[in-house]
Amino acid sequence: MTKNNNEVYNRVKSFHYAFDGWWYVLRTQHNAWIHAVVSICVFAMGLWLGVSRTDWAILILAIMAVWMAEFMNTALEAIVDMTSPEFHPLAKVAKDVAAAAVLVGACSSVLIGLLIMGPPLWERLFG
Repeated sequence: MTKNNNEVYNRVKSFHYAFDGWWYVLRTQHNAWIHAVVSICVFAMGLWLGVSRTDWAILILAIMAVWMAEFMNTALEAIVDMTSPEFHPLAKVAKDVAAAAVLVGACSSVLIGLLIMGPPLWERLFG
């Protein structure tokens, strides 16, 4: 295999690893399914409401923040479980703080969604 082919193969393989990680999160984390359903609903509603490009960018950033927090939370939980298989108060702190990061991201994303899509949704439904 030439150097260029090897680099392409390595890039493709790195994407494979990333999708394996995403699939692991979806298989093992109950809240990831909630994130997935809400993400799909937000995209569908954004299309239905015809939100602007700027609003799309903000919505996508909010969705991305929640997913990234969930991914990091899952990774941190795995590391903590591996390094501290028995209960340790600091392991609990690490897991709780990582979970709080997901909660903050999710709550902020809900607020962003309401700010962006609330008025046009209200207008469509009741205007």
